[in-house]
Amino acid sequence: MSQSGSQAAAFFRDVRQSRVVWLVRDDDGMPSHLSADGARSLPFWSTPARAQRAAKIWGHGLRVESMPLETWRDRELPDYARDGLKIGINWSGPRLVGWDFTPMEVLNRLTAAD
Repeated sequence: MSQSGSQAAAFFRDVRQSRVVWLVRDDDGMPSHLSADGARSLPFWSTPARAQRAAKIWGHGLRVESMPLETWRDRELPDYARDGLKIGINWSGPRLVGWDFTPMEVLNRLTAAD
């Protein structure tokens, strides 16, 4: 399994157990990434330590916040889907790279694991 694949597997395992997702943000909102194909992704992490590493790498006063899994799943993901956003899962490494999923793919993976 690739590094990104193992990070994605860890994300779904961790959030099912903790019932929490983690994000980084500042007063203006969450950072996003624009891929070569023009898709914009919002990153999320499965533990506070993973999110803290991302905040440190990106810098710029980003802080770590948590969100209950149910809120993220039931309210946020549908909004992201309407906005055409993808979801970055446990991005890692010095350049914060990893897999992106559509919100529907994330919901399907969460449902399949329950």
